[in-house]
Amino acid sequence: MPKIHIILSVLTVIGLTAGCSTIYRSPSVTAGVSDSGSVRVVPLTPETVLVANRSTYAPKTLPSVFQASAGSGAGTSQRGVGPLPDAPSTQDGSRAGLRLDPPPQVNPGAYTIGIGDVLVLSTPSTQGSAGELSGLLAAQNSRNGYTVQDDGSINIPDVGRVRLLGLTVDEAEAVVFQRLVENQIDPTFSLEIAEFTSRRVSVGGAVGKPGVQPITLNPLTLGEALASAGSVSVSDIDNSSVRVYRDGQMYQIPLEDLYARTDLQNLNLIADDSVFVDTDYDLDRAERYFAQQIQLRETVLEGRRTSLQELSTAVALRRDELNERRDSFIQSVELDAVDRDYVYLSGEVRTQGRYALPFNHRATLADALFDTGGGVAKETGDASEVYVLRASQDVREFGAVTAWHLDTRNAAHLTLAAQFELRNNDVIFIAENPVTRWSRTISQITPSLITTPIVAASN
Repeated sequence: MPKIHIILSVLTVIGLTAGCSTIYRSPSVTAGVSDSGSVRVVPLTPETVLVANRSTYAPKTLPSVFQASAGSGAGTSQRGVGPLPDAPSTQDGSRAGLRLDPPPQVNPGAYTIGIGDVLVLSTPSTQGSAGELSGLLAAQNSRNGYTVQDDGSINIPDVGRVRLLGLTVDEAEAVVFQRLVENQIDPTFSLEIAEFTSRRVSVGGAVGKPGVQPITLNPLTLGEALASAGSVSVSDIDNSSVRVYRDGQMYQIPLEDLYARTDLQNLNLIADDSVFVDTDYDLDRAERYFAQQIQLRETVLEGRRTSLQELSTAVALRRDELNERRDSFIQSVELDAVDRDYVYLSGEVRTQGRYALPFNHRATLADALFDTGGGVAKETGDASEVYVLRASQDVREFGAVTAWHLDTRNAAHLTLAAQFELRNNDVIFIAENPVTRWSRTISQITPSLITTPIVAASN
């Protein structure tokens, strides 16, 4: 029996010795200098995070097709109202044939923005905030005009389309202010209407300058409209009248009454009113004039509808083209046919692999740990040994590595991970905890302790 014990003891020692050649050796980060280069371990602190983030890095950018718009309607021309019809010829008549039938006084209220109006956005002369608003507020003392398109919107660079149709100036300023704030642009600006083209009144007949007059922020009165048209040009006031066509109804004011009464001169005109000065009391020619105005307006509206249909078709084709190019790029990314920047995750992470750095902005250590499920493996990882390994970009230090060390046992240190910016080819390494290292070593030694004496005894 003693001999058997001695033999088993010897075999056990032999087994331990044989097992030592296969003992598990875990990877670790060790500061020092070796044949492959030097390794410097730097603990992550608020100060060292700033140092690490100073290294130059430009994220990959998305193709310009992702910033392109399908269209804004720019380039489509507004249909004009065309020339006004000639005034009917003068006809003899008597004052007895003219009756006073003025239109009712209306309160047009505050002016609201309409299609075709030109808005101007102005910025102050200070250099600080104005220089940051590219496109909309790009230059000092900037004044940029924007036409309200058929859909009731203006297209502001860096902001996009803003719908202002039917709003007062104050309401429009509030909407633009909100959109600037949403796009993180300094909202220091003023808005004004530079050209009033959406609300007009046509003035024709026996006036000095027949034409179309806009309604502005101030109401347009009948007297002002006639004065702007070069005043009335008739030889016989007694047989002349001013006729106003509104909403399918005709109103008549004898010229003698218009000159005698201030309240008639101060009648407010509204959009699409037609004013006609006639020198006789026959309504037939005036009615023909108004019929021409109606037909002209219908032609204008039909032209705008056609223009809008053409624009919609062009925008749809452009959008399809952009979507096709975007889908092609996305497929290239999925097939790994696009040059990307990567960070690699190794050690005791939940999922080893690589993390693609995003386009157009920089990712942090926290992004790589949590977005990809590559955080510390709870069962095997050592939360105090989280490293970001970064090779030196200086050819004079070829092979040198800086190991940025983060101890996450204190959860407050995770805020540093959210501030530490990653660079291309960084390696995130998490060491195994001591229990895991011992367990793996024992798992390799134990089979040797059992199999080696048996093999030796059988021999």
